[in-house]
Amino acid sequence: MEPLHLKPLPALSDNYIWMLHDDLGNALVVDPGQAAPVQDALHRQHLELRAILLTHHHPDHIGGVARLRELTSANIYAANDPQIELATHRVTDGDRIDLDAPQCSFAVIAVPGHTLCHIAFHGQDLLFCGDTLFSVGCGRLFEGTASQMLASLDRLAALPAHTKVCCGHEYTLANCAFAKTLEPGNEALQARCESARHLRDAGLPSLPSLLADELACNPFLRIDEPSIIEAIDVGATDSADRTSRFAALRLRKDEFRG
Repeated sequence: MEPLHLKPLPALSDNYIWMLHDDLGNALVVDPGQAAPVQDALHRQHLELRAILLTHHHPDHIGGVARLRELTSANIYAANDPQIELATHRVTDGDRIDLDAPQCSFAVIAVPGHTLCHIAFHGQDLLFCGDTLFSVGCGRLFEGTASQMLASLDRLAALPAHTKVCCGHEYTLANCAFAKTLEPGNEALQARCESARHLRDAGLPSLPSLLADELACNPFLRIDEPSIIEAIDVGATDSADRTSRFAALRLRKDEFRG
């Protein structure tokens, strides 16, 4: 198998379009919210776009699809979501996407919560998770419930710890600021925050992160940790109820202005 190269392409204000390519001139992209960054990368590296993977229907993740479809013959893989009109291949939970160029394979994982039809793609030790799991955070509940999002995050947390988490936005530092209010003594969290700040100060992405690091410092994956349970202080809510704890944590993050 040809080696594969991963590159985050900055787009809009804080999005990443993920590009994966081989040394034979074949590329795929995930969630192209704009066409121009993809076009520029393809031109600079003399690549041909073969496939587009879409995690969900929000415009900042699919806004460039129509233009890329005009310019290329790329196949477009998406959930069975009527709000994504240009898909050439509809996929659902448990499906596999096997590509010949670039040669790679991904399992499709349904991860409702941020949106009802959100999916993620796992393969090649990579997780393209859109706006479900962020580095040191998770997506807002625009369409789904706390129960759905918690179940989705539980599924992603069960993937191999060496998986590289390729999420859709550069939110790490803001998420770190919130997480430190919950676990100020978490040394893994402190190290992640410091590393992310150095990267951003150097003009570099803080992503991808390792799932192992997310398990060590992401409060939304640590909902059962005593330190998180204590910090949430759900009051009248049953602290033994994981969904109630998660909902309280998500609400606190929504209201955080640090």
